Amino acid sequence: MTTDEHTLLNHYNITNLYPIAWPAEKDESDASEDEQSRSKPQTQRLAHQRSNSRYSVLARSLSDRRSLVPGSEKNGDGLENLVQKDEPDPLGGPDSVVRILKHRGLPVEEDQRLRNRFLLSSTTFSPTLYLSQVHSNASTESLLQGLDFLSRSIDQKSASLKVLVESNFERFVRAKTTIDNVYAEMRNQGAEAPLPKRPRTHSRTHSHSRITSKGSAHFRNTSGQGPFSPRGVDKPLPSDKKKHALSKESEYGVQGIKGPLSEVAVKAEEIWGPALGGREREESLRTAMASIEKSSGVLEVDAAIASCIKRKKYDDLVAEYKRARQYAEDARAIANGASSGRCPLTDPELYQIVITGRMWSGVETQIDDFKRDTWRRLTNVEALPPSSAAQGMADEPMALINVLLELGVEDNPIWFWLLTRYDHLKNKIIASFERSRVEIEVLRRRLANADPPPPATAVAHLKGPGTSHDRSQPLDSPSIIELWDLIYGSVHNLLAIPGGLLGEIIEFWEKAQAFIDGSVQATLPVGPNGESRRHHRLSSEAVRELRKGVVELIEILRGSVFSFFADPPIEDVSMLYSPLPPTTPSTPKSAVFAPYAHQDSRFKLDASNPPPPSPKSGEAWEDFAFWPPYANTVGSVQYLEKLLNLVGAAATELARLPAVSSSSTVQRSLRTLVTGTRERCSKALMAAWRRDVEMFHLVENWERAGDRRDLTKMPAYFLAFQTTVLSGLQKIIYIPVVASRANATEVVTAPPAELLKDVRRHFEKTLYTTLSDMVLYSERAPSPNNTQQRQTTVSLSPLTVAGTVSGPPESREIRLLLTMSNMQLFRTDIVLQLSAQFETNFSHKLTEETKTIKTALGQIEEKLFKSYAGPFARDLATMIHTGITSSTWVPTTDRPTELRPYVYEALLLLVNIHTEVTTTAPRLLHPIISYLFEQIVLAFLAAFRARTERYTLAALMQATLDVEFVASILSQYTTARASELQSQVYQELDQRTDNSARMRLQNELPEMRAILKKLRDGTRGEFMCFKKQRPAK
Repeated sequence: MTTDEHTLLNHYNITNLYPIAWPAEKDESDASEDEQSRSKPQTQRLAHQRSNSRYSVLARSLSDRRSLVPGSEKNGDGLENLVQKDEPDPLGGPDSVVRILKHRGLPVEEDQRLRNRFLLSSTTFSPTLYLSQVHSNASTESLLQGLDFLSRSIDQKSASLKVLVESNFERFVRAKTTIDNVYAEMRNQGAEAPLPKRPRTHSRTHSHSRITSKGSAHFRNTSGQGPFSPRGVDKPLPSDKKKHALSKESEYGVQGIKGPLSEVAVKAEEIWGPALGGREREESLRTAMASIEKSSGVLEVDAAIASCIKRKKYDDLVAEYKRARQYAEDARAIANGASSGRCPLTDPELYQIVITGRMWSGVETQIDDFKRDTWRRLTNVEALPPSSAAQGMADEPMALINVLLELGVEDNPIWFWLLTRYDHLKNKIIASFERSRVEIEVLRRRLANADPPPPATAVAHLKGPGTSHDRSQPLDSPSIIELWDLIYGSVHNLLAIPGGLLGEIIEFWEKAQAFIDGSVQATLPVGPNGESRRHHRLSSEAVRELRKGVVELIEILRGSVFSFFADPPIEDVSMLYSPLPPTTPSTPKSAVFAPYAHQDSRFKLDASNPPPPSPKSGEAWEDFAFWPPYANTVGSVQYLEKLLNLVGAAATELARLPAVSSSSTVQRSLRTLVTGTRERCSKALMAAWRRDVEMFHLVENWERAGDRRDLTKMPAYFLAFQTTVLSGLQKIIYIPVVASRANATEVVTAPPAELLKDVRRHFEKTLYTTLSDMVLYSERAPSPNNTQQRQTTVSLSPLTVAGTVSGPPESREIRLLLTMSNMQLFRTDIVLQLSAQFETNFSHKLTEETKTIKTALGQIEEKLFKSYAGPFARDLATMIHTGITSSTWVPTTDRPTELRPYVYEALLLLVNIHTEVTTTAPRLLHPIISYLFEQIVLAFLAAFRARTERYTLAALMQATLDVEFVASILSQYTTARASELQSQVYQELDQRTDNSARMRLQNELPEMRAILKKLRDGTRGEFMCFKKQRPAK
């Protein structure tokens, strides 16, 4: 669109050069004028009509103040302003501004104030808002073309103003002369005596008037200085004659029009001032605009750098900073060239230097702030996953180091970050260990001061390994498991490689080693003018300090873990209720141990009510900080095994580090860590083992085993328990999970012989204790009359365990039978299995120990056997002795044909015993009946010896019938000793009779055999149980 077209559109206030209809706003404008004229009073309309003279057009133009700008609009007072309702695009666009805004949905028709911000003729015009809305999608090329169009438009308007001033200059001069003459006439009006006119004075006055008109650039030079200046005070004239005189007292006759004249002066200043005095300003602005256009890139750098910093676009930040440095170097070269050549700077060069200086000052301020923030972030940077090293170390610390090297810094960011990381890890190890140690002690004290678990709960946990079908069975009570989890979590957070402090130390050394080897520096920037290249290499002193620092971190970590396992529980727990020290730059917030950064409600302590101290009752767990009070062996063996695996794996990984492998001192300290921790854990486990075995007899509830009814479940529980303990103890002592790794032999050594000897001694003692307590418990168990839960106190070698247990449902004899049956299983199977497992796990033969254990088992079985059969043997001996020594024992007939009653009583007692043993422990039937048969024969011998008189033939026949009947009934249980004792009985009878009786007895033997047969046949049903059972066909 050409300039002429724009002129036409502005003149007629139209938007199209070829309109197809009359604009509606034109009618509205005329209608509004008609309404205004009709709204005037009648007198005013008549006066207006009477004043229609040949100067009416001039009067209309002066009174109506119609705007000469086409398309201007009126304000609320009906006055028009210079702001148009619409304008063509100042940048030469094809459409008008208002149309574009309406197309974009902005309410510019309703909101005049919003519309004025987009119109160039308005004083509230906003270039930023205009470009963002009207030219939001414009390209750079189109904006540059619009800038050229705007520049040409400004040049054309400036030329028009120049022509206007030059063509009307003489008119301005004549107007000034006329005003001076009128002023002279008006000043002398009303004077009493006119002053004589002298040519000289007139000449001077005229000269002054001419000089003033010529020297006046515009009305600003005369406003406030001429006679029309409003400086007077309203005072009445001394007489009516002088009221129109232009004197000082009457305000020079302009007191009534002083206000309007002041407004005219202000309007003239606003309109003609820029036109008459803005040439130099125009040139200055043109030069400034050209410099700004030329330096647009310089002005954008500051904002671009701020945006890059805000968005953390470090690559873009470095590029913008390099561009800013280049601009600064170009400006410096211009200044240096002018200084060296001693030539003045041109205005564009001066503008460029000023703009660049301002830009560089802002950039340096932003970069300095960014560097300080980057140093702070580099100090507080958190630990990174170990996988970052395998990913080219593309992590946050490296990104920050790259940025600092690119921007150029005095200090070495690599060395700074390594030192900061070292301090961070050191503080974190100390703080986390102390915190976790105190928290463990608090829970340990609470557990120690609480009541121990009841025996019923302990028994349920001891049965755990034997209940393979129930995997949900807890290892220990919830409070003990809670402390175990806290202990394991604390050690894991210290020694775990992924996610623990040990992993952070190894990752720190890998980073440091990469910087020492120089494998990372190849990708690092060299900075501006290569000044950051000096930071790429670490000095030999720095390398030594790094190695020393890594060894120190390892030693701090090792010492902390070793003291936790080797030292007794701490006494001071004030850390949990002491105020925390303020955070310092050397101790960043990240130094707080992650799992304990929050305040756990369990450890919110009141300083006025500290936790009670740990009791001193002589318990084994009082000397161990890592062993929960009252913890059983089943849970202890699993948690201690996991703890030893952590310690062993950590020591093995540390030993592989180059900084450690070259130091024999550190290697020895790592071996000490593993060895000391292993011994302490073994002692704790063996102490728990002793304690649990002493109460293992409570596991016996006389519940029969499913596959063998002559056994209880107690042997299976004991076998599973001992197997679990031996397996766990072997894993604790040898740490096989870690020992199988490469180079593990440097820190995981073979267990000492003293430790293995202690394990063997505990193994033997647990067997003796368990077997002995089984016998005592079977004899001293509660009475079968009370099967409910009751308080019992049982001696435990001596058996001393108080608690609530469930009374056995069987009698003492049945318990003894079941115990004897269990003992047989121990002797023939369980002890052999456990001995073989011990030999396999610990590579130590138990030849002598096995013999000793078998001997002890034999003694225990013999004692148990006598405890069961002894009372029956005594009862049988009493029956026989009473029956034989009775005065009625000797028969009254010469040939006895019946047995004495005591024989039937004794055999019936054996029948009861047979029934009890057969239904309870059939495997024990033969030895028990055989033993009782021996005791019966021995009782016969003692009773016959107790009689003082000699035996007659009848007495001899009665004795023979009694002895032979019993022997024939119990023939299946005859032993060599019973036969020998029976021979001694016959010898005793033979010695206590005469020869004739012996001879007669020989003659009676056939008859006696018939009587015995008759007696056996008569009692076949009663004593059939003693008959040998034929095998089923």
